[in-house]
Amino acid sequence: MREPILPAPERPDHPARGTTELPGGTGPSTAEATTPAGPPGADRRPPPAPTGTPDGRPPSAPAGPPGADRRLLAVLRSCGHRPGVALAARGLSRSGEHGALWLGAGLLAAAVDRPRRDRWLRGTALIAGAHLASMGVKRLVRRPRPAPETYEPLVRTAGRHSFPSSHATSAAAAVVVFGALHPTAGRLAAPAALAMCLSRLVVGVHYPSDVAAGALLGAATAAAGRSLLARAEAGR
Repeated sequence: MREPILPAPERPDHPARGTTELPGGTGPSTAEATTPAGPPGADRRPPPAPTGTPDGRPPSAPAGPPGADRRLLAVLRSCGHRPGVALAARGLSRSGEHGALWLGAGLLAAAVDRPRRDRWLRGTALIAGAHLASMGVKRLVRRPRPAPETYEPLVRTAGRHSFPSSHATSAAAAVVVFGALHPTAGRLAAPAALAMCLSRLVVGVHYPSDVAAGALLGAATAAAGRSLLARAEAGR
């Protein structure tokens, strides 16, 4: 007995939603099958383009120093791998925080040298003024300190800005002030100031250009202040 032949199902005039009719009537193709599924309302827009510079700085961050500056820092920072050098550099850096070493020396000289006490006090005030000037420049320039993951600093810093070095500023100002008030004091201050400046590189928290700029700022500020004080004294 033959089985009855059933009629073929009718093809819809239009393909179902989400499918496309292939040429030659081979049937619908589910185009949506290639689209990754997601929760309703999911945002399928492409991710935003990355911002910032190739080295990871945000667009508003100031550019870093030139390569020679970084290479010289790397050489001096490597000196800190010696325990004795690291210990001395840490001690110098900590003693120079906020110009403490130089301010203390100026106040001590004022207490000992009574005939020139007022001059020592004014000179000490000039050192403090130079230090404050460096802090103001830092807030304007806003150069970040050397990358800690690269240079591994040996000390903590009071701020995150690098240019100019306030340690170098107060040290250079002290050399100018002390040298004008007493030649021996100036000769003693000069090598100590140089060691202070180098210590900031050995501990890895400043670039050489930071230190050079700080020394120039300190010397110029102290010299200008001393000139103004001399004119004021001459006008009395």
